[in-house]
Amino acid sequence: MAPKPKEKGKPSPSPWQPPPAIEDLFTALNKHIQRSEYEQAVKVADQVLGVAPADEDALRCKVVALIKADNIDDALSTIQSAQRVPIDFSFFKAYCLYRQNKLNEALESLKAQERNSETMLLESQILFRMGKMGACVDVYQKLLKSKIDSLEINLVAGLVLGGRASEVQGMMEANRIKASSSFELAYNTACSLIERNKYTEAEQLLLTARRIGQETLMDDNLAEEDIEIELAPIAVQLAYVQQLLGRSQEAMEAYTDIINRNLADESSFAVAVNNFVAVKGTKDVSDNLRKLDRLKEKDAQGFQLAHGLEKLSAKQRETIYANRVLLLLHANKLDQAREIVATLTDMFSDSVVPVLLQAAVLVRENKANRAEEILGQFAEKFPDKSKIILLARAQIAAAAGHPQIAADSLAKIPDIQHMPATVATIVALKERAGDIDGASAILDSAIKWWSNAMTEDNKLDVVMQEAAAFKIRHGREEDAAHLYEQLVKSHGSVEALAGLVSTVARVNVDKAEAYEKQLKPLPGLKGIDVDSLEKTSGAKHVEGAYISVAEVQEEGKKEKPRKKRKRKPRYPKGFDPANPGPPPDPERWLPKRERSSYRPKRKDKRAAQVRGSQGAVVREKHDASASAANSSSSNSKANQATSKASAEKSKPSPKSSRKKSRN
Repeated sequence: MAPKPKEKGKPSPSPWQPPPAIEDLFTALNKHIQRSEYEQAVKVADQVLGVAPADEDALRCKVVALIKADNIDDALSTIQSAQRVPIDFSFFKAYCLYRQNKLNEALESLKAQERNSETMLLESQILFRMGKMGACVDVYQKLLKSKIDSLEINLVAGLVLGGRASEVQGMMEANRIKASSSFELAYNTACSLIERNKYTEAEQLLLTARRIGQETLMDDNLAEEDIEIELAPIAVQLAYVQQLLGRSQEAMEAYTDIINRNLADESSFAVAVNNFVAVKGTKDVSDNLRKLDRLKEKDAQGFQLAHGLEKLSAKQRETIYANRVLLLLHANKLDQAREIVATLTDMFSDSVVPVLLQAAVLVRENKANRAEEILGQFAEKFPDKSKIILLARAQIAAAAGHPQIAADSLAKIPDIQHMPATVATIVALKERAGDIDGASAILDSAIKWWSNAMTEDNKLDVVMQEAAAFKIRHGREEDAAHLYEQLVKSHGSVEALAGLVSTVARVNVDKAEAYEKQLKPLPGLKGIDVDSLEKTSGAKHVEGAYISVAEVQEEGKKEKPRKKRKRKPRYPKGFDPANPGPPPDPERWLPKRERSSYRPKRKDKRAAQVRGSQGAVVREKHDASASAANSSSSNSKANQATSKASAEKSKPSPKSSRKKSRN
């Protein structure tokens, strides 16, 4: 029997060690926080909470350390688990929600907080991210007296994105702020110059911002790659200014360099890709779509921008989506375009771009009526945003052959309703629709508006001239004559007087002759007998080119023949006229058969030799021809017989009787 194995000795239990004192834990916690070792600080805070679960200082330190370590989810869960503790974490909760891009919940969490500089600054950041630039700028202006560092940078950015770039210069002068005080402020000020179409000044300020940024970041001992990442927005904006200045090739090279090197933050990289696609256009749609694919979320089924691009403004994100849809339409991928457009309405509910893209997709699907209906409904619902919508509706309707809808859409735009170009377009559309009375009413309304308009560049004479021509064209001579009379009295133009004479002559000849006397006589017409011209049968038609009066007069004048200048002959390169050499062959351009040196090839006489007497040869030829005739006749009979036999054999069956022979 095998011996039993000896039992292994059990390890002796370690002696119990008491937990470290709370004072020592807080000392370690403070040390980790001072060294920015936030993960270690979280572990020490957990040890403190293990001893004292309701310690307020430990909870606060843990939440702040988690936020500093970018563990936003853990920080928010810690705040939610500490609801029983009487600590107000509303500010930290609002910040965590802001970092998670839950902006409405973040604002709601801030409402319970006291209005101080910290809460107001966070509120302004949330409003900035939401795109509410008016409210954001108001908060920034209230905080200017608080002397918060770099606040003017955010204020300038808010003014630019809020469409108030013209106020930047005045604000900076009032607060004695220099654009070159930091590279961020120089960059934002340059953006305000771009919005004011001062591209050259913006380019110079961006170059200054790049120089200041390089010096500042090098003093902070940053690596070259980190410096390039920090200055990537300036590089992208410089390329954009070059694009606006018409230097597209330079802009393309800059965008390509930024994309290929991939040394930029996510937002700057996205802007570079979008601008590159915009400059390239529709030259290579598939390549542009692949470029935009680099901006989408990897796990998303459709096209959805990555989470890292949340820092982009709403306008920038909308532009990327719009370019994506337009490229899909050019690639004829209507299903994908329709899928993106369906999501844009909820994402950008205050914008007109999703509605325009929806109409574009419907037009590509040959559903112009549906597109006109959607645009019309949006214009009625949002009249303050209806201008571009009505213009798009007019264009779609005109292209679809609906001139009346197009004219009505243009007539609903008050800003341009009475402009000469708009009036001419509406009149042409109504003429095409057969609404002559409506077109005449549009002209009368434009004349009335310009008569009361107090503008330097008044277009009353242009509108009245075109209105008179329109009325003549449609047989309304009296109305046209009345307009011409007003033009003659108010402006006294020769064109109006001539039009008045030709118009009144159809109604009242005496009145036309009275107005005709006001016309200045044309030079050169005194020697022409009008009565004799009227008695002639008219000019005879002459075949050939028409001869003008000026040419006839020139023929009557005798001009001295011009002497031709003698020019020296131009010789080929290297040719010496003193030693020209042998003359060229005079027959060098003639065909070979026509040259004197041509000798035809000799025929082979042996093939024509005949043996025997001549009569025998003739008789053989005659016999051969006769036999050939007989054989041909016999062959024809045989062919007829075989064709009959084959026809009898190949009679069609009842199933194939419908087939007809083409022979």
